[in-house]
Amino acid sequence: MPAPRRLGSRYEVGDPIGHGGMADVYRGHDPVLGRDVALKVLRDTGSVDARRFGDEARLLATLSHPGIVTLLDAGVTDETPWLALELVEGEGLDLEMGRGPMAEARVRRIGAAVAAGLDHAHSRGIVHRDVKPSNVLLTPDGSAKLTDFGIARLADSSAGLTRTGHTVGTAAYLSPEQVRGDTVIPAGDVYSLGLLLLEALTAVRAYPGPPVEAALARLHRAPLIPASLPPGWASLLTTMTASDASLRPSAGEVARRLASPGAPVPAHDTGSATTGMHTTAVALAPTRRSRRPAVAVLTTAVLVVAALVLLRLPGGEAPASAEVVDATPTASAGPAGDEPTSRERRATPSASTTSAAVTPVETGGQAKTNMKAEQKAAKKADKAKKKKAAKKA
Repeated sequence: MPAPRRLGSRYEVGDPIGHGGMADVYRGHDPVLGRDVALKVLRDTGSVDARRFGDEARLLATLSHPGIVTLLDAGVTDETPWLALELVEGEGLDLEMGRGPMAEARVRRIGAAVAAGLDHAHSRGIVHRDVKPSNVLLTPDGSAKLTDFGIARLADSSAGLTRTGHTVGTAAYLSPEQVRGDTVIPAGDVYSLGLLLLEALTAVRAYPGPPVEAALARLHRAPLIPASLPPGWASLLTTMTASDASLRPSAGEVARRLASPGAPVPAHDTGSATTGMHTTAVALAPTRRSRRPAVAVLTTAVLVVAALVLLRLPGGEAPASAEVVDATPTASAGPAGDEPTSRERRATPSASTTSAAVTPVETGGQAKTNMKAEQKAAKKADKAKKKKAAKKA
């Protein structure tokens, strides 16, 4: 059924600009305030959908946040429920994601905005339940707004239309607890956002395939998170998509981590962002890797000196192996201000690198004794030779 040409005796209905599972969205105009709006009109006036649509209006009326599409008005015209919403002049995130992997900085900004919006909703006991790319609208300034709370519910409501045992949401982004039909909690939205961010970065959907297959897959395997993601992302997405909901961070924590210039931004990224997010140039602390060449050279030198010392030790035997101290240079081998990242450690060297069979070397006393023995033997031989010559004569 086509939408009435005027809603609430106030809003002029224009061209369609989108549609959802139970409603169509039109561009509208409010002549009273002289502004364009988005008009969401219920497509099926069945009693359950109508009640759910009314729930959306009441839920949205309690929310006021930059990361959430603002509700302006609501009503029923010719038995058709409708909502007048803030008009976002931009495309859905699903369209941009369909063009390939997105830039890390852009994903970070979008994720921070959506997570902050979810945190605002969660603080009021509202769970979205259907966080997915098409429910994220991109704003002209590069940020994002979460929309479509049509299947959201008050977490503490015992009379909710989306009850335990009834799965509501989009299969590819459902949380494990939604698949099992358990009571959905705010952590479910965090899980769905984690899958969304992973797909935005990689252009690969974590759980593809038919709805039932995609939904059940997350009960048997964790999403594949590439190690090649920018630093910080793998650990964040791993916790966001943890099967155990109690291990996931809150939406507020996700928003803080994404908005922070320190995480999950790569540690070497000290330039200013071009997306408008606040960043701070940070002096990089020298890494352990930069110290290894100098330490390796010093260790080799210590081993060589130790071997030479062993060859000069007094006594007839040398030890089969030696304990070597991994010396750290007192003068920094790296950039100025480089300090040891760990305390000096005593290490038992392996036989292949620091042990050797050392041939005992004669000391001064031993050499003198041997010389006397040789002289005595020579005199004895000379005496015997003279005695033999005398007999012949």
